[in-house]
Amino acid sequence: MLNYFHVLTKQRISLSMNLRNYWSSDFRSSIIVFLVALPLCLGIALASGAPLFSGLLAGIIGGIVVGALSGSPLSVSGPAAGLTSIVAASIISLGSYQAFLLCVVIAGILQIFLGYIKAGSIGHFFPASVIKGMLAGIGLILILKQIPHAVGYDIDFEGDQGFFQGDGQNTFSEIMNAWGAFSPGAILVSVLSIVILVAWDSKRLQQYKFFRIIPGALAVVVIGITLNAFFNSYIRYLMIAQKHMVAVPLLSESGSISTFFVFPDFSFWNNPKIYFAAVTIAIVASLETLLSIEACDKIDPYRRITPLNRELKAQGVANFLSGLLGGLPLTSVIVRSSTNINNGARSKASTITHGVILLLMVSFFPMILKMIPLASLAAILIVVGYKLSSPSLYKSTYAKGMSQFLPFVTTVVAVTFTNLLQGVFMGILVAVFFILRTNFEEAIILVNQGNNYLIKMTKDVSFLNKATLRKKLLTIPPNSLVTIDGSQSNFIDADIRETIEDFMKEGETKDIQVELKNISI
Repeated sequence: MLNYFHVLTKQRISLSMNLRNYWSSDFRSSIIVFLVALPLCLGIALASGAPLFSGLLAGIIGGIVVGALSGSPLSVSGPAAGLTSIVAASIISLGSYQAFLLCVVIAGILQIFLGYIKAGSIGHFFPASVIKGMLAGIGLILILKQIPHAVGYDIDFEGDQGFFQGDGQNTFSEIMNAWGAFSPGAILVSVLSIVILVAWDSKRLQQYKFFRIIPGALAVVVIGITLNAFFNSYIRYLMIAQKHMVAVPLLSESGSISTFFVFPDFSFWNNPKIYFAAVTIAIVASLETLLSIEACDKIDPYRRITPLNRELKAQGVANFLSGLLGGLPLTSVIVRSSTNINNGARSKASTITHGVILLLMVSFFPMILKMIPLASLAAILIVVGYKLSSPSLYKSTYAKGMSQFLPFVTTVVAVTFTNLLQGVFMGILVAVFFILRTNFEEAIILVNQGNNYLIKMTKDVSFLNKATLRKKLLTIPPNSLVTIDGSQSNFIDADIRETIEDFMKEGETKDIQVELKNISI
């Protein structure tokens, strides 16, 4: 009896501690992730030419379904900006949104298949410098793209990450246009929100329990709503217009939640365009997911490693369900994921809870959401962007040398001026160049003592190493004794042998004696 009481007491203490940890970290983070996800889900749906509810539905499924099935403790999934052009083009090409949903269903099945054939292993080959550059580039994009929203110029959709916009503008021209059509009230709200967010996370305020429990993002949203209500009553010229608020579809306007759901049209199953779009979505969504997961693991304070093949299966199930119910395709998204991590989340409970909050708020409290100024949410995203692209990241990467810094900065610039996938691809090309150059340099070692020189081949050498070998041979002066040792190489290319033979012939005119070890000419 005493033993039973002791075990029961320990279980209660353990449950109490788990709940305490959940409320202090995961629940707090889930609120902030919800506030970040809300405008992005709506903006991406708007940009895709899809119903607004489709973006919210994808965000809900991404939070609850992927959160439950994924092996990632901190990643957050939802509709991705990188898919907007594909979605918009597919809807136009197929002629209906219902036909497009069939693409999403098939793309989900393909992702599940990719998970079973272990295609997720591709994610392990992304260089760390490129992943860091991607994070910094996304942070820079967040800051630049949110400046117009922060001043009350909401022409471009929330969540746009491409340099060139669908309306013919670009990131910088949009900022210039914003200064000619700003809202004084929005500027006041966004500036005050940024100041509050920075102060909220300061060491001085974090000493107090109130500031540790209440998320700063929630505080600035409440302040934004309150300020605009004050402007509406007393300072009308500062009032923020409804077009600069969150636009959420209202259940009361349709009469039933069932009218929000759209189902795929399976009569298009024999249309080849369906399968082309499905394959494109599956590939792009999988690549963005793998990149985001690698980035999450990199900034996870506990450095946990996500099983990538399981992640592809989870994404596939979520996309299958999203397509069946009328939602947009989704991926793991770095903006929401980094927000989750930077606000103290410890487990997938935060991801799942943010999905539940999104579901409850959209279903029962949409009028409250419609009162939130986009300027408040822009301020939150600007602070998130600064954390991703902080000067300390550039400084620490530079300290590691050019082989790390150049791929990093290339990725930052390319992501900023193109898009996520193109930017990462360019960064990988630069990283591969440094990897190859390092391998070429290390494959052939030259040491000397006086006029005695040793050229040692430490690994297999091919025609790719010919330039390195020639460079080293040119440094050998006349009247030298040279030993070329190939004992550690299983393979020596014919081009390398020919280069050595040419050197031996040239050495006869310079009185250079060459001795070969385990190399036949």
